[in-house]
Amino acid sequence: MLRVAVIGTGHLGKIHTKLWAYNPNVQLVGVYDTNDLTKREVANNFNCKPFDSLEEALNYSDAVTIAVPTSLHYEVAMQCINKGIHCLIEKPITSTSKEALELIAAARNKNVLLQVGHVERFNPALAALKGYQLNPMFIEAHRLAQFKPRAIDVSVILDLMIHDIDIVLSLIKSPVEKIEANGVAVLTENQDICNARLQFKNGAVANLTASRISAHPMRKMRIFQQNAYISIDFASQNVEIFKMVDINEHSDKAVPATMLGTIEAGLKDKKIMYEKPEIPEINAIEQEQIAFINAIENNIPIAVSAEEATEALRIAEMIIDKISK
Repeated sequence: MLRVAVIGTGHLGKIHTKLWAYNPNVQLVGVYDTNDLTKREVANNFNCKPFDSLEEALNYSDAVTIAVPTSLHYEVAMQCINKGIHCLIEKPITSTSKEALELIAAARNKNVLLQVGHVERFNPALAALKGYQLNPMFIEAHRLAQFKPRAIDVSVILDLMIHDIDIVLSLIKSPVEKIEANGVAVLTENQDICNARLQFKNGAVANLTASRISAHPMRKMRIFQQNAYISIDFASQNVEIFKMVDINEHSDKAVPATMLGTIEAGLKDKKIMYEKPEIPEINAIEQEQIAFINAIENNIPIAVSAEEATEALRIAEMIIDKISK
């Protein structure tokens, strides 16, 4: 049975520890954190070992979740790689894309798998769209959160917006050609609110807004493509689809989109249909862990690869650079 440890017992580390403890296909061997009190409390709650050092944790492990602050991702992950330990690294993969490329090279050399915790890829709302033909030409995303003192060692771009950058890059299969961005620091030394516009070589556009100083949290994305509009609410895990179809087309899943008024009056031989896909009852982080283990044990492609995460980080760095200039 694969032996798993969790490095870092903060907010996300505790969640990972709990889910690993309940996973019957792995053995949770223990946790490590520089905070001795938190480490021992988590270890006691989930009946595993509180390791005294990172090196000790790696001696007992085949794979780890790395949930330490972003500034420590590179250092911790490199130690794991050098020991031949597979890594599930919380996002962003590292502080810089240069560090990320070094991790990728080291992992290839040691035949180690790296998966990155872009957990929104496993959100039930996004999972509900599996099987639908997605070819976005315009994407609008808003990711707003109330202020929390954690993760302020990085900008809102690396903390929140990178989720949407990663999703957009996974949906639009074309290189980013141009970036426009604005952002300001309000409560911290880094950008706390930002808007970025990404233009892709194929003509697609993504307009992304992220804030960690909002009174009203929001995690929404709207996708526009030929003959369809798709609304995704990552927080409430809700999806709505409006699509234009032939007048004689019938579907058991869709109904006439009467909520749009008489928009279809000007459409010849076409009608607008409304559909609410069924949302699967899944836990996103649990699915992320399952994908990680499947990749290790069954030699299948990693769910969110280090290469994909590095590209999302590279775009995030370009956004930050645009704002700085």
